[in-house]
Amino acid sequence: MAAMGVIASALAAVPAEAEPATQVAWGACPKDVVAAAAPSPLDCATVPVPVDYADPASGKIDIVISRLASKNPSKRRGVLLLNPGGPGGPGLAYPGFLVARGLPASVQDSYDLIGMDTRGIGHSAPVSCGFTTNGPYRGNVPPYAVDDAAVVKQAEVVKGVAEKCAKNDGKGHLRHLTTANTARDLDRIRSALGEKKTNFLGYSYGSSLGAAYASMFPERSDRIVLDSNYGDTHLDSDDMRRYALGMEQTFPAFAKWVAKRHDSYGLGRTPEEVRATYFKIAERLDKEPIPGGDGGTFRAATFAALYTESQYAPTAQLWQSLLTGGQPAIPPSQPGPSPFDNTWTVFLAVTCNDVDWPEDVKTYRRAVAQDREQYPLYGAAAANITPCAYWPHEPAEAPVKITDEGPTNILLVQNKRDIPTPHRGAEMLREKLGNRARLVSVDASGHGAYVIGGNACAWNITTSYLVDGKIPTRDASCRAS
Repeated sequence: MAAMGVIASALAAVPAEAEPATQVAWGACPKDVVAAAAPSPLDCATVPVPVDYADPASGKIDIVISRLASKNPSKRRGVLLLNPGGPGGPGLAYPGFLVARGLPASVQDSYDLIGMDTRGIGHSAPVSCGFTTNGPYRGNVPPYAVDDAAVVKQAEVVKGVAEKCAKNDGKGHLRHLTTANTARDLDRIRSALGEKKTNFLGYSYGSSLGAAYASMFPERSDRIVLDSNYGDTHLDSDDMRRYALGMEQTFPAFAKWVAKRHDSYGLGRTPEEVRATYFKIAERLDKEPIPGGDGGTFRAATFAALYTESQYAPTAQLWQSLLTGGQPAIPPSQPGPSPFDNTWTVFLAVTCNDVDWPEDVKTYRRAVAQDREQYPLYGAAAANITPCAYWPHEPAEAPVKITDEGPTNILLVQNKRDIPTPHRGAEMLREKLGNRARLVSVDASGHGAYVIGGNACAWNITTSYLVDGKIPTRDASCRAS
């Protein structure tokens, strides 16, 4: 830990002002970005940043950014930096995604929308642990542990993952993927764009990144919108365990939807019966897995489906097939690199580097047993052990501490029923930010409220803030719409 203190001291000595940067040179975007953002016409550029802010002479990497320029220069007030979440979500095409989902023209006129692949992602010095399609690791949300032995078994899997990540880190970049460094990158981007202040719209993990930026550079933060909030500037084991709380809070809406359609799907006439069907299918698959997966796979598929109400019908269809003994047509994966290798790698690097995780397997065994009882739908997955327990690098610095000192310029937007970021996370962030923030609680289900969700009240409040700077005088609630 002595080394951590030395590095932290060096980071503390980094000047508050970003180094002067030349204006970026806009040009064509990579073909995959053009296709993903269509029909929105994006420009792209690179911004060089230090690999290691504690030792800027050690080298630089290029962060690739995109721009959807304002079409109304007379109304343009600056840039709006965007982050889709993750950590590990590619963001170059995100301006086009939000426009396609209906981002109001007034917001598009007010800002140049700036997307980016943050460090380690996509086109910005991508990193790889070498995940394959046929490997034992199936994602960054741990598998459901049916019993104590399953936790011990998973510990061996994730230990191998951590070792594999270290082995594949040929350039030594993994240890420098942190929320604090990404926030520093945001400020370099602001400087390179010639802007005095940063406006920011971030979703999910983007809320943690935005909170970190607003805390590290409060005087350079302008209008900040954080949607679907974790409770801090980092993810830790408690944040992961709240996935189970989110499942318990969101599942009733799905169960009610399914119960109203019992004559179509036959999964239960009441929400209680639908819940019982969930356990019936899961427990049967625990004992008798099918080619498409086991009970853990089924639980994970249901968890993922509750991110958005648009997945309710296909999920009910899947349940119906499984309940009647059918086997969903799942094409076998071809051996080779996993298409999720980069995103999984960045998620692990940032999550494991930001905070010191418990290393004793007994800690996770106790947590799984406790959460299996308290949150039976998904607790034994969310509390399970991750590669962070065996990560090869200790945190280089303490997590970014949220400050309540600064302007009242942070709008928190949060659905009340949200699988990975339950409402409790927004409440925690609101408490830490104090008078700097206002919280808009939305009576809706799903991950993402503004633009991604459909609540008119949340849209209007957020648009008004981004365009006119009108932040609520107090916390607000939006009724279902």
